[in-house]
Amino acid sequence: MITKLARTLNKVGINGFLLGLFAAILFAWLFPQFGSRTSSIPWKPIINVGIALVFFFYGVKLNPVQLKAGLKNWRLHMLIQLSTFVIFPVLVFLILPFLPWIDKDFQLGISYLSVLPSTVSASVVMVSIAEGNIPGAIFNASISSLLGVVVTPLWMGLLVDSAAIQMEFLPTLGELSVKVLLPVALGVMAHRWLFPRIAKHIAMIKYLDQTVIMIIVFTSFAQSFAQQVFLPYSYTVLVEVALTMLSLFFLIWIIIAGVCRMLGFRRDDRITALFCGSKKSLVQGVVIGKVIFPDPAVLGLVLLPVMLYHIQQLIIGSMIASKFGRLQNQT
Repeated sequence: MITKLARTLNKVGINGFLLGLFAAILFAWLFPQFGSRTSSIPWKPIINVGIALVFFFYGVKLNPVQLKAGLKNWRLHMLIQLSTFVIFPVLVFLILPFLPWIDKDFQLGISYLSVLPSTVSASVVMVSIAEGNIPGAIFNASISSLLGVVVTPLWMGLLVDSAAIQMEFLPTLGELSVKVLLPVALGVMAHRWLFPRIAKHIAMIKYLDQTVIMIIVFTSFAQSFAQQVFLPYSYTVLVEVALTMLSLFFLIWIIIAGVCRMLGFRRDDRITALFCGSKKSLVQGVVIGKVIFPDPAVLGLVLLPVMLYHIQQLIIGSMIASKFGRLQNQT
């Protein structure tokens, strides 16, 4: 009974990681002293080491040969990267002035969400379920993650009022390069030697990723609760932000679908563009956010829209992917 329920929930995107995120926030609310700055636990070095390991193994999993071969389908790549880093941010920039009911603190989080790179694992898994172009998904999700180190902080400097965050582009880029690009580069260099040795256990690495993310979410929200930054906001605000995230998901989906029709994409490329172009990475959002928003309390506010979008993209994306897969099998 329990196993069957777990499988059913997993099909619609409700998995252990998602439940773990909710648990991390609940624990932060109940025991903020354990995750706040006053905690005796050395969270900062633990998180820094965890981030380095996450991106090192991400580099180990990258196959340089596959990435090189993926360059051929340039129209698909252009659409996905433009959707991720241009269409999505411009769309948010245009609609935010017409959403006065969304508090400015959460508008900052929505702006941040819009400039994040695509997620790797979720995009590839959903494209696979929907029977789309899997090599194209792997290539674009990987490239998007690397581009995000430069493009995301650059966009934030342009979109957000300088009074809202204190960020200098070059120092931010330098810190992200050390925390993200350097471990990825070392992982890529170790790919040929290390990957064959850990290939059988590569699926287990996702638990490292998830653990690091849950720790960062816990400490960020613990500091937010300790400083009572959520106190002025009612539950209706959370619902409003969630509905805004849902609307954004469907808006970008409709736009990408329209462009795919205009360009005459094949079914498999269209599926890949839809799933990769509409996804946003919670992993990158948390890691880059730690650099751009060094105050954990502010980071907690900023991450709320990102987490709500992440939850919805998993649940709705999984349902759509399953439907696409069933329709393909029926033909």
